Amino acid sequence: MAGTPTPSFGAGDKRPPTGRFAPTPSGRMHLGNVFSALLAWLSAQSEGGRIVLRIEDLDPRAQNPAASDLLMSDLDWLGLGWAEGPYYQSKRGEIYSDAIKHLSDLGLTYPCFCTRSELHAATAPHASDGTYVYAGTCRGLSAEEIRRRSAVRPPATRLMVPDADDPAGAISFVDLAFGERREVLAKECGDFLVRRSDGVVAYQLAVVVDDALMGVTQVVRGRDLLGSVARQMYLQRLLGYPSPTYGHVPLLMAPDGRRLSKRDSDLDLGVIRERGVSPQRIIGMLASLVGLAEPGENASPDELVERFSWSKIRSNLDDIVVDDGLLRRNGLYGSFSAVREKA
Repeated sequence: MAGTPTPSFGAGDKRPPTGRFAPTPSGRMHLGNVFSALLAWLSAQSEGGRIVLRIEDLDPRAQNPAASDLLMSDLDWLGLGWAEGPYYQSKRGEIYSDAIKHLSDLGLTYPCFCTRSELHAATAPHASDGTYVYAGTCRGLSAEEIRRRSAVRPPATRLMVPDADDPAGAISFVDLAFGERREVLAKECGDFLVRRSDGVVAYQLAVVVDDALMGVTQVVRGRDLLGSVARQMYLQRLLGYPSPTYGHVPLLMAPDGRRLSKRDSDLDLGVIRERGVSPQRIIGMLASLVGLAEPGENASPDELVERFSWSKIRSNLDDIVVDDGLLRRNGLYGSFSAVREKA
């Protein structure tokens, strides 16, 4: 693994952006992954920037070298190259532990023994993204109660957020696509995990540390992660890191309303490549969904750099249904159901 860089950017930094791909090797990339990766790549390249590749394999179930190699092969085949990496989160545990220790030294963490089922039973999900707002159940446990419960099951680690009436817990930012946003952490999520009960570092903590130490100044990803920004900016503040610029893009959805996922093998690149579809056909189709290419046009990522603008993305913010008609018009498949059977 390459050496760990030091964060050196700030709010007034005018240098070309450093973006990132951060795939999880839990399966073959699908069109939704490629769509987000393409827009991240184009956004950085359109300003003369660069891309860092990070393999997000924190979960032991995702630590699959063969799957990681396939991800990189697919990105290379599509023409979506990167300037630095790959970094593997599974090899960075000590760095994350140091960050959690810093938060604990600030007196802001505590052990949590709540199970997933208990959390779901205790509160309804937040209306905007399905996040459960933690009620602080374990925040005030005594040392004796912590010892007693620890003997039964290992705890997770939660980070305290400011109370709802504390201005420190109100996080504001401007998204490149969705504009001005403001979230109050206590109302949107409550105290959130930085380490799971099985010892795996939580997503929010890991990506904040990695983005800062890898010099990432621009994060472009699916709009389903828009609700993570406030938590990540709060962590950046506590850890002394600068905040990157964020841009969230539409999701590709299946006809039944699900977002495309690796778990369901929807439109994965293994199937697409087996059928002889060219990378230019895929890139052209995806670019056309947000006005960066004409319908039916074949294009490489390099050919689209000068066409990219966030104003075009802002004009196409609705999630996009990938249905039989879209697939047939672009010469990819006969039907969505046939794709799923093949996959």
